[in-house]
Amino acid sequence: MTFTLQHTDPKTNARAGLITTGHGTIETPIFMPVGTLGSVKAVHLHELTDDIHAQIILGNTYHLYLRPGLEVIEAAGGLHRFNGFNRPMLTDSGGFQVFSLSGIRKITEQGVEFRSHIDGSKHFFSPERVMDIERSIGADIMMAFDECPPGTSDYDYAKKSLQLTQNWLDRCIARFNITQPRYGYHQALFPIVQGCTYRDLRIQAAEHVAGKDAEGNAIGGLAVGEPTEVMYEMIELVNSILPADRPRYLMGVGTPQNLLEGIERGVDMFDCVMPTRNGRNAMLFTRHGTINMKNKKWETDFTPVDPEGTSYVDTAYTRAYLHHLFKAQELLAMQIASIHNLAFYLWLVGEARQHIIQGNFSIWKSKMIADMAQRL
Repeated sequence: MTFTLQHTDPKTNARAGLITTGHGTIETPIFMPVGTLGSVKAVHLHELTDDIHAQIILGNTYHLYLRPGLEVIEAAGGLHRFNGFNRPMLTDSGGFQVFSLSGIRKITEQGVEFRSHIDGSKHFFSPERVMDIERSIGADIMMAFDECPPGTSDYDYAKKSLQLTQNWLDRCIARFNITQPRYGYHQALFPIVQGCTYRDLRIQAAEHVAGKDAEGNAIGGLAVGEPTEVMYEMIELVNSILPADRPRYLMGVGTPQNLLEGIERGVDMFDCVMPTRNGRNAMLFTRHGTINMKNKKWETDFTPVDPEGTSYVDTAYTRAYLHHLFKAQELLAMQIASIHNLAFYLWLVGEARQHIIQGNFSIWKSKMIADMAQRL
């Protein structure tokens, strides 16, 4: 994997670059639709590639390990061949599930034992096992196994958690270095910076990660309960330490405003379930603010869902029609809204890239932040 830094904004830390992988090139900054189980919910493959213009998607190691299972994925020849998405893919390590499934897991120095949320069966994830699983799945970018502590963690817990994550990272790297890709193309391993909201821990974590000379680096453990301004402070702090010649990935973030604030602070890659999850619940993101499609005001609005074309939704679909579909609980409503939101997110980061190249990102970003804050 290679990363080429093409442009930097003269007034901020925003950057435009290219990530080249065995499955194609990614223009940064980029948003990655979340395909947890190898599928972006409610979205067809051709819509992902042709309409939304997704350059890379994300899968989840924990969920894919449980379903369909490694035996099926390996028999298919890896996740790319299994789901038909022949562009770059990234796999999370399951570290977020250590946080989100706290009621059905037990953490030790050796790893994490958890009960399947499907059938209650016991499974054990060690750093070494996670590397083997990610090799079997076959994503172009593999994430190191970590613990994601809650944003409200006290200092003692955050410090112990960070030490565990750092120990696990060393074990991940050791296992990664003695194993090979299974499907004939390169895989990159990204470490993850943790440390909760404590400056000294974040500095320690970023320095530890920077010293590993990885092909890219990630910032985890944010947008998990801490105030938004604290999140931005942590991003700035970590990015001042992580190497500038490698891509920086902010995990699990967030709103359109969060993306632009992250880009301004030097982030290159994002993922979040928000565009699809909120879309399935009738919230649409637009350049002029958010829309709740269940509101009665749209009942007789026969303009297109996206009159300005900042996302891909067929102009035959009007706001009145989408309002009707949600009220009638038709599945098509969730599909249209998911496509719209994902395409808007990809449009937004694409516009950010163009304004970075043009040298006027900060002016454009300020106006977009104000416009998108409205509720329509």
